[in-house]
Amino acid sequence: MVSVCLYFQVHQPFRLKKYSIFDIGKTHEYFDHAKNQQIMHKIARKCYLPANKIILDLINKTDGKFRASYSITGPALEQFEQYTPEVLDSFKELARTGKVEFLNETYYHTLSSIFSKQEFAEQIALHQRRIKELFGQKPKVFRNTELIFNNEIASFVQQLGFKGMLAEGADHILGWRSPNFVYTPKTAPGMKLLLKNYRLSDDIAFRFSEKSWSEWPLTADKFANWVNAVNGNGNVVNLFMDYETFGEHQWEDKGIFDFLQHMPKELLKHEDNDFVMPSEAIARYPAMGELDVHHIVSWADVERDLSAWLGNRMQQEAVKELYAMEQDIKALGSRKLLEDWRKLQISDHFYYMCTKWFNDGDVHKYFNPYDSPYEAFIAYMNIVNDFKMQLKEGKESAYRKVSMEISSLLKPNSKVNK
Repeated sequence: MVSVCLYFQVHQPFRLKKYSIFDIGKTHEYFDHAKNQQIMHKIARKCYLPANKIILDLINKTDGKFRASYSITGPALEQFEQYTPEVLDSFKELARTGKVEFLNETYYHTLSSIFSKQEFAEQIALHQRRIKELFGQKPKVFRNTELIFNNEIASFVQQLGFKGMLAEGADHILGWRSPNFVYTPKTAPGMKLLLKNYRLSDDIAFRFSEKSWSEWPLTADKFANWVNAVNGNGNVVNLFMDYETFGEHQWEDKGIFDFLQHMPKELLKHEDNDFVMPSEAIARYPAMGELDVHHIVSWADVERDLSAWLGNRMQQEAVKELYAMEQDIKALGSRKLLEDWRKLQISDHFYYMCTKWFNDGDVHKYFNPYDSPYEAFIAYMNIVNDFKMQLKEGKESAYRKVSMEISSLLKPNSKVNK
């Protein structure tokens, strides 16, 4: 028997304005609301609404045999509410079927698991509360930003009470082993690990419309045969991908929606196949081995590491400056500054600064508001410098307020001295 576990990432960042050096000290509005609205309306029309309708139809037509799972970031949820509430309603309708699972992640889709465990835990809690409020589910399975994973992160996530976690089935961590089994992290024996089958996932996400690919065109029956071949040599095929694969990365006129509609029927023709949500997979299948992952792995680019966000000095300097402000911001107690600081943590801002070029390099240019990584860095650091000025002014204001209160208490006619 082989189960198919479908997981979709749903994320749209708060894109930044092209903030110049002349804006520093003059405006504290960092985000390009017009651009964010424009892109959200476009993706809602091309992807979210038609894809959600197909998923709902598949669940109903198969009497619930078809299942799927999502992790939707906080920025995406907020933009649904603000710009496309009909998309949020369609996700709520999926939640009511009981056949769709919502996973937990960092609220702002950040690198906090690397730079601040305190912030990491706080963002997980924020996201968990939001998922409960909107969809009535308390997530049992965790999915870190871009599937970032190692032993240390696994141990921390287990301490937060999660029963399962998603990770990339990279060759260099699996060796001779298959991603089609459930594993357990060496440092988190009480938690199970679902690994992405990147070959089959990427056949859909990246190669579907590539005419130079030897397997083009990819049809539902051909793909089902590839999954069927896992029977006897695996328990669960984890197909993890961006939800924007459907209709945005792979356009409707290339046949991606037809593929999505027909794939479940073809897979269910094999009596040993079924669909499972992540929590069902970890409950059903025992761990077939232990994974010891010292170095960080992600699902980004061909390297499957952190180089997409931290591979050059610009990215490293930007991240360093940002997280250096954490304690001062939290001590200040300004809700607005804290929220803006967290929005500046969104991993996309650092991704736009990437200078790598390779076969899948076009991914770095997708919905990128900048003409170059250097432009992205300059705009970001201008914002950071303005933000630091705000923080300094806030600290000085708080200091003056405390000093005035102390002076008042020390006056001869103060209640303290009576």
